[in-house]
Amino acid sequence: MNLDRQRLLFLNIGHTFDHLLMLLFPTIVLGLEDEFNRPYGELISLSIPGFIAFAAGTPLAGWLGDRWSRNGMMAIFFIGIGIATIITGFAQNTWQIAAGLGLIGVFASIYHPVGYSILVEGRDKVGRLLGVNGVFGNFGVAGAALVAAVLMDLVSWRVAFVVPGAAAMLVGFIFIWHCWKYPSPPRKKFEDKVIENQSLEIRRRLIIRILLLMTFCVVLSGVIYQGILIALPKIFDVGLGKLTTTDMDTGILVSGVIALAAFAQIGIGWLVDRYSPKLIWVLLVIAQLPFMALMSFVSEAGMLVVSLAMMVLIIGEVPVQDVLITRYTVDSWRSRIFGIKFLLALAPASLAPILVAFLHGSDGSFTWLYVVLGVSALVIALFVFLLPDPKILSGQINKS
Repeated sequence: MNLDRQRLLFLNIGHTFDHLLMLLFPTIVLGLEDEFNRPYGELISLSIPGFIAFAAGTPLAGWLGDRWSRNGMMAIFFIGIGIATIITGFAQNTWQIAAGLGLIGVFASIYHPVGYSILVEGRDKVGRLLGVNGVFGNFGVAGAALVAAVLMDLVSWRVAFVVPGAAAMLVGFIFIWHCWKYPSPPRKKFEDKVIENQSLEIRRRLIIRILLLMTFCVVLSGVIYQGILIALPKIFDVGLGKLTTTDMDTGILVSGVIALAAFAQIGIGWLVDRYSPKLIWVLLVIAQLPFMALMSFVSEAGMLVVSLAMMVLIIGEVPVQDVLITRYTVDSWRSRIFGIKFLLALAPASLAPILVAFLHGSDGSFTWLYVVLGVSALVIALFVFLLPDPKILSGQINKS
């Protein structure tokens, strides 16, 4: 395995840990209702500090990645998130759990702006590469439910935090050794281009349009993704009936659906390298609507099939967004731009537990959640349609 592939492997594993450690709690919480004598709605709200930190930390992490060291930030990510997760496993009360989850979120915020910038650095067609990396990230999403459920059933909820945290630390030490033995070459420096006033004004208008539209699209995509992600263990716990008799059953099925859906990113990444990312994004969000509507009317095996189709479409949006960000930006600013993008995408994560708790019906249904997310999908489709083609922006630069 050459050095480039080794580097990609660390980035892919890091993406797995980032999501796995952030999403242990939505499954662990199912086993805490009796221990702490608190309802699900109250306990799931303990994850809010973690999701706030996960989102809020991305701009600073991106700035440090651009200005200091991307490899150094990745080392801090691995070691820091491992320690924070282990600490959470020793919490004695609910406020300590909330504090531990907040610390996990601080270190988890490093990965996306820094890791993605390393991933696309110096490359042209990045769709498939981002798709593969996205699969690893969703292995973490899927694995979180499985790892948490298995360790809870076999040992305890505390071990469900400690063991994954220790594994992340181990990978971090190996990564530090690898960076020391095989240092990365310095990044290329890009000179600012002189742009005529007329072209500069046109370019400024295009950039403002891109920023506004991408902001709305990314935020609403985050609402959909995080809302479903947080609610899915409870949706399955209630809706799968006899298919789930233990927390482990729920965790395995949640993991299976997300893991299978994640593979769609590879195919979609391949498509966006060859066809219009805008068109693909619009088709993905429109196609989500019928499946969101069906989720309120299906159960057991039918719910598994519909939820799998819905997750394929939701998760499939991720590489499309990141390819567009890559095409709209230059390397010297990319970590910061990715930081802002993930702040916007992850900001809804801090509100997702509140949204899920508020829209969770007294009968255990999530009908109103699907309504809110369906409306969000329609708005995304409209705004994506209004985005300019990346070639138009680069064309304005080249004309100068």
